[in-house]
This record gives sequence, structure tokens and C-alpha cells, in this order.
Amino acid sequence: MNRKTLLPPGLYRICVMLPGHVRQLTGQFVSKRRTSWALLALVLSFPALADVADTLPSVKPGVVGVGIFNPTGSPRANLQGTGFAVLDGRYVVSCAHIFAKPLNSEKNETHAVFIGRDRQMAVRPAKLIATDRARDLALLKIEGAPLPALKLGDSSRVREGSQLYFTGYPIGSVLGLNPSTHRAGLAAIIPIFTPLASASQLTVRTLKQAQDAYEVFELDAIAYPGNSGSPVWHPDTGEVLGVLNSVYVKGAKEAALSAPSGISYAIPVKYVHQLLERVLPEAK
Repeated sequence: MNRKTLLPPGLYRICVMLPGHVRQLTGQFVSKRRTSWALLALVLSFPALADVADTLPSVKPGVVGVGIFNPTGSPRANLQGTGFAVLDGRYVVSCAHIFAKPLNSEKNETHAVFIGRDRQMAVRPAKLIATDRARDLALLKIEGAPLPALKLGDSSRVREGSQLYFTGYPIGSVLGLNPSTHRAGLAAIIPIFTPLASASQLTVRTLKQAQDAYEVFELDAIAYPGNSGSPVWHPDTGEVLGVLNSVYVKGAKEAALSAPSGISYAIPVKYVHQLLERVLPEAK
């Protein structure tokens, strides 16, 4: 082997991460003694991809627990799912099925957003101002100071095979208010409704979804009920590309299965954009 063609120590791993046409260009320089400086200058001219560990700190502060607060209950806080702050930080997006049960006015129950860390939980009263039942999305408005808002991305540009992440509360607040982050490969972009084997498997919900079919993200990740409403985000930018849904979509996609699979689903964020534009035209 001609050792003059080898990259200098420490630069090989950087080079293999570059696009193919860039690697070909760098190959023209490696046989020269001054390769180190030429390659280093070329590498520095390309923007570095963010590490997930670097992106996560900008995502987690905007992720909250959502549920019901009962001032006389035990426990008083009932975290039922996940949400995330958007726009000016006073609005929270989550899943509509979390808020399907009517509040008990006699017990002074209110919708609430839970923020904090570990056992230090703060309760923020919230008002359910809009829902998209067809796509199981909900929009809440909170009282008090704004939360760090997450940026909504463009889900139409997401490609199958992409590696994404979601952050939420899979088992609620059992172990404290500590959001967990999981990796999820985008396995497929598929219609929400799949024809069933027999009419006996049809429900009111699946019939509605058949009439108003739309595409969802199929993820190769396991999610639990507490993950519903979790933002599905891009590891480089932190932009939200979908809203995790571990209940509503499964009812349509897996009605023909005798046991649940390890597949999860997410509602593309374009439907969040549509909900915001409908409820808050000024948010366009």
C-alpha cells in the first residue's frame, strides 16, 4: 500500500463523514505533503452536524407534563400525558384524547401543565382552547410566565429512514418529573387507516378515520401512554416534526392485531400548523 495516500492521523473519521463528492475532492489532496492544512480548511468550511446531546438541552425545557389538577384530591396532580410549548411560550400542544374526560366541577378540577424537575413540581393552570379530534391534537393556553417554546419544522420534508427523537413522560410522574428521550427511526409514512379483515372490527373511530384519511409517521420505537403528546424532533435542529400518539392511531392501525407491537406513531407537525392557523390566525 502506498502510505502517501493515507490520511493523517485523526482526520480519517472526519473525512468519512463528509458527502461523497467532498470525499472525492479531498482524495485529490491526500498524496501531497500539505494535506493536513488543505483538508482541515475544507472540513472547516462545512457546517458541523449538531450532536444529539448538544441539541437536547434546547428541547427539554419546552417539554411539559399535562393532565388534571384536583386541589382536594390525593394526589392533587394527575399527569396523563406530555405536551410542548409553542409560539410565545404560553401555548402548549398535546393530544386531544388526554382531555376527553369532562372535568369534575364539584371537585374544582382544572386542566393543568406540570413543570419542574424531579419532585419539585409546579402546577400551571391551563385552558383547553381548541382541538382537532380527527387528528387527536389539542391546544392549551397557560397562565403565568411563558415557557421556552419549541420551533415547529416542516414535516413535508421528512424522509423515510430518518433518525428522529422524542421526549416525554412515558410512565407519568411516578419517578418524578423527569422527561425521557428516545430514538425513533422513521420506518414509513403511511395512511392512518388500514382496511380491516372483517366488519366486526370496525368502530366509530375507525370509520371516521376511513372517511378522513391522512398520513402518519410510523416509528420503530416503543412508546407508552404517558408519551402521548411528546414532540418528535430533529436531532440537528431540535425542530418539532411530529406529535407522538400512542393511543389514537394504534386503535386504527393495529385493530387487526391480537397483541400490540413495538411500533409507535406520530401525527405530522403540519397538522399542528393548521390548527394554530385556524385558532390563531395571527400566528401564521
